[in-house]
Amino acid sequence: MGMAINYRLWTVCLIQKGDYVLLLDRQHDDFKGYIPPGGKVEFPESLTEAAIREVKEETGLEVSHLQYKGLYEYVNPAKNDRYMIFNYKADTFSGTLLEDAREGKPVWVHLDEVDNLPMQPSIRRRFPLFFEEGTFEIQVIWDEEKNEEGTFSMKKT
Repeated sequence: MGMAINYRLWTVCLIQKGDYVLLLDRQHDDFKGYIPPGGKVEFPESLTEAAIREVKEETGLEVSHLQYKGLYEYVNPAKNDRYMIFNYKADTFSGTLLEDAREGKPVWVHLDEVDNLPMQPSIRRRFPLFFEEGTFEIQVIWDEEKNEEGTFSMKKT
């Protein structure tokens, strides 16, 4: 018997309106840059419920008809950690955008501008995949000694 695996579940939901996407301008910790809304899945809620709740908390919008786009996960063999981020996309929403939120100011960004924005490598890596057919699975093996990403693999499904 090996050690127990520590699972952590998150969701991300990219909201699209025509040629624009809704991103949070996040500046308050080490995870700076423009990010889609998302956050931890609270037990026992479902993944989709978590994505809808996080969007509401972080942007003020109510999303529906979420489309599952793929899995992004970090695996740290040294600590038996597995962080799984379930990625969704939505273009159906209602409500009024918050002026500001704890995770960052929600802003509509034109798709042509996204490449010029400061963005975490993990977000930039999967961003184009939200707009492709099918789903994706990305796995990053964390290098504990170097405290950085080790090997990386991606499968389109």
